[in-house]
Amino acid sequence: MSQTTPWRVTRGSVDGLTSTDDQLVTEAPLEMRLGDTPLAVLMRTPGDDADLLLGFAITEGIVLGPHEVSRVNVVGDDPERNRWEIVLADGVRIDPEQFRRNLYTSSSCGVCGKASIDALKVAAPEPPNGPVLGAGVLLSLPAKMRAVQQTFNVTGGQHAAAVFDAAGDLLAVREDIGRHNAVDKVIGALAVQRWPLGELVLLVSGRVSFEIVQKAAVAGV
Repeated sequence: MSQTTPWRVTRGSVDGLTSTDDQLVTEAPLEMRLGDTPLAVLMRTPGDDADLLLGFAITEGIVLGPHEVSRVNVVGDDPERNRWEIVLADGVRIDPEQFRRNLYTSSSCGVCGKASIDALKVAAPEPPNGPVLGAGVLLSLPAKMRAVQQTFNVTGGQHAAAVFDAAGDLLAVREDIGRHNAVDKVIGALAVQRWPLGELVLLVSGRVSFEIVQKAAVAGV
């Protein structure tokens, strides 16, 4: 499934209305399963789905890290690739009901579906000291991320999350219609590569909400 969808739109200006072709960001449901148990339905932009689910499992405290996951794969022969499962590593035991969501998680609300305030509480490690960046390096990061936001360049409507090292070098970037999804995707991508997240810098487009800070803290960024 493509990350963008062609659409006929009408644009207005002081000179009147014009009809033209445009590209919109695709949004589609992704069913997440833990083994055979459905766990949540995430609204996301298709693409990097394995990274999304691994990152989600880490930042939601479902697993402690990639070492607890054997694989992430599509369920059956779903042609839309909208049903995925996380298969735990040998010896890892998790109660899916502890993390199961009662509602779908929309692209604008990462905490939706949690049924109580207690469910918002997730154990996080002691915050790392993290890297120290000079002002020049820090101020250069947004432009570096913006330069590689391919779907945003086409649609003008896509969030991004990027991870940099202490020197300001870009390690990974992921895009999604939901900012929290982009964060999960990039954390999942770095986790697969076993990068020490405590030594890296996370940058997101737009504002930083509670859920973004929580996801970063749980992942150890």
